[in-house]
Amino acid sequence: MESIKEKIIKEAKRVEEDSLYSAKGHFVAGNFWTNFHLWIGVPNAILAAIAGASALSQFDNHNIIAGILAIIVTALTAVTTFLNPNEKANSHQKAGNNYNSLRNIARIFCEIDCCREDSDQELTRQLKELAKQRDELNQNSPQIPRWAYKKARKGIEKGEADYRINKK
Repeated sequence: MESIKEKIIKEAKRVEEDSLYSAKGHFVAGNFWTNFHLWIGVPNAILAAIAGASALSQFDNHNIIAGILAIIVTALTAVTTFLNPNEKANSHQKAGNNYNSLRNIARIFCEIDCCREDSDQELTRQLKELAKQRDELNQNSPQIPRWAYKKARKGIEKGEADYRINKK
């Protein structure tokens, strides 16, 4: 039969694992939104410059090109404003960092704190604090898109989150 300390360690390892997957998922989503911002922003800036230059030229057919480019620039600007990819990237990056922090705390709790002579009641109190932090992060973080979670899981399963020290 498992001791209370073994059950506490097992539950803390769940918090650690949850935090790993959440952190990695947020980093994947944040990277997507950073790239999306560049994919929309760079063409938008280039097309705006071309539209401006075309509108200032003397030929009438350039006015048609300028008008079309202005419509494209307006559409890209609207998409960027509506989706706010920079804000989403920052939000996911912050959440990923917060989950990484919790993961580190949970790992130290399992590997070090649980080896000390603390009472089961004290370890239970600390475990409940870890679980509370995880719950707060889950409530206050943006939702990880399913595709980002799957990509994160695949990377974790390939060993992207493993420490060399653990492989010895």
